[in-house]
Amino acid sequence: MTEPTAGTSLPRHLARGALGFGALIASVALIPWTGPVSLVLAIPGAIALRGCPACWVMALVQLVSMGRMQRQCTDGVCELVPAGGRHTGKGAAH
Repeated sequence: MTEPTAGTSLPRHLARGALGFGALIASVALIPWTGPVSLVLAIPGAIALRGCPACWVMALVQLVSMGRMQRQCTDGVCELVPAGGRHTGKGAAH
């Protein structure tokens, strides 16, 4: 697996998401009242999300699942299995 893109703190990641998505939504929602000036809010929103809302979501999924699953390769076939548990292969009861 590649290096984790998420940090180690779920509350901090969620706070960044709330700030980022809130600023992006506000930048568009305020256009009728403030005009294009409200688009300035998109800048801190993008910074809070580190430039990519989809990447923020993927990092959230990675952060939540960190340590719960691991990759196990047998005979050139790799699959995800629960961490700490041994997977007995196809046909095993789940």
